[in-house]
Amino acid sequence: MSLHVAVNEHDQRQGNINAPLVLVEYGDYECPHCGAAYPVVKQLQKDFGGRLLFVFRNFPLSEMHPHAVAAARVAEAAALQKKFWEAHDSIFEHQEDLSSYSLLRYAKAAGTDVKKLVTDMNSDRIINKVDSDIESGVRSGVNGTPTFFINGQRHDSYYDYDVLKSALERKLESELKR
Repeated sequence: MSLHVAVNEHDQRQGNINAPLVLVEYGDYECPHCGAAYPVVKQLQKDFGGRLLFVFRNFPLSEMHPHAVAAARVAEAAALQKKFWEAHDSIFEHQEDLSSYSLLRYAKAAGTDVKKLVTDMNSDRIINKVDSDIESGVRSGVNGTPTFFINGQRHDSYYDYDVLKSALERKLESELKR
């Protein structure tokens, strides 16, 4: 399967936008598997440096994770204040407590104006952004989290460090041969 919606300026991106490797994660802030993948992605970003662009798209599984949608909206609202990655990291690092109060506490610690964040997280703009991420995931065949795509192709294997690193290295090797 391939990524149906190409990486674009509306995505939350971290790294070199001209990198030969693009790793897209469809994730859920309350998903324990996404929590386990979080430090793996951080290590991959460190190891690949400027050769990797990381994109996070929201795919909250609200029927299983009651705080996932609110967490996604907090992170996206923080993005309007240029604090997405700070909020993203804080939410994953405190995944065991995603109550409304705690989410706002994490957003404040990330440096956001919480009053503005609360207004923004309930705005059509943020609701539509999260819904758009979900829709792009559904169109790309995502049915669980985390789901990774490497240079537009779905990674259908494990998401532990060694497996993802090998997949990225193979893709980089093939890209360099082009």
